[in-house]
Amino acid sequence: MNSFVRFGAEENILYESHPHIGTNKLPHIITAIRKQIVEAGGEFWFDKKVIDLTIEDEKIICTKTSDGHIFEADAVILATGHSARDIFHLLHNKKIKIESKPFALGVRAEHPQELINNIQYHCDKGSCDPYLPPAPYSLVQQIGKTGVFSFCMCPGGIIAPASTNTGELVVNGWSPSKRNNPYANSGIVVQIQNRDLKDLKPARLSHSGGDFKEINKVSEKALTSELAMLYFQQYVERKAYNAGGGKFVAPAQRLIDFCENKVSSSLPSCSYLPGVSSTSLKEALPSFIYENLQQAFREFGKKMKGYYTNEAIIVATESRTSSPVRIPRDPETLQHVQIKNLYPCGEGAGYAGGIVSAAMDGERVANKISILLNKSSTK
Repeated sequence: MNSFVRFGAEENILYESHPHIGTNKLPHIITAIRKQIVEAGGEFWFDKKVIDLTIEDEKIICTKTSDGHIFEADAVILATGHSARDIFHLLHNKKIKIESKPFALGVRAEHPQELINNIQYHCDKGSCDPYLPPAPYSLVQQIGKTGVFSFCMCPGGIIAPASTNTGELVVNGWSPSKRNNPYANSGIVVQIQNRDLKDLKPARLSHSGGDFKEINKVSEKALTSELAMLYFQQYVERKAYNAGGGKFVAPAQRLIDFCENKVSSSLPSCSYLPGVSSTSLKEALPSFIYENLQQAFREFGKKMKGYYTNEAIIVATESRTSSPVRIPRDPETLQHVQIKNLYPCGEGAGYAGGIVSAAMDGERVANKISILLNKSSTK
């Protein structure tokens, strides 16, 4: 947190119980960090895509990029984030050990911020103290053996497109530093374990039509592979894209309509700028996902009186909660279990879940490499 403040974040993140930097401020902070690294002798190479790794004696000798550039290093930190699917495929094809990892998938729920304020501060409409900050919430519900919970709750926030491939729809949420937008949104997501995919036959995966025959051919063998969760994530994102009608328009329903299996005759205003389309989310989500969501929303309404309302809109799909793949590493050296100088790091490797935890993991890996390289240089 001190490092973030040093490079431009507000000092209140050092003492507030729920520190918030503000997504709008992060680009300037990251730019300042990058400038400091360059001044200290570091280099940044943009527009580079790693396409191959040369491995000898269980070490990476060099990495090759798509433009033919070759990089050599004593240590390689792999910190690609959780959406770099090409890296997962590269490791899989090179027979470098990776693992299918449980993650969570669901929707974004957006309410008027004033409504959430009224619920959380126990005040009547329009009577909340104007000096109170926009209220957050945190919800969790166990449905049988499955957990359903709120994720990345954004008071005064915005639902944003977060797709990384054409033909796939992903939504996420963010809040500016002042959290002064009129909406409150949160991911409401369902835990998915590897065991859940064992019963997902291709016929069931394609319950909404034949749009996914091609992905189902992959799924038949892939649902038990190291990339099983990745293929499932991709499958749902493609379903959501088609259900919205294309052009990254998101399929959506009013909250109660969603729980009662009704297509909404109209939709409330929504912060998602590409637009929303009134659609049954059965067309976008596998049955075990939306059925667990339906039960959880009803229970959330009992915990927060007023939360269960058709003033709220449900937008699909929130699917990038964490990486669907883990790149295993030794708990002591933090090196990959096969490749001695490869350091899987952060969200993409499966060891973090957000900005702060990823930053902490990055510091941990950097410190470990520094210790190991210093030891080897003194021998």
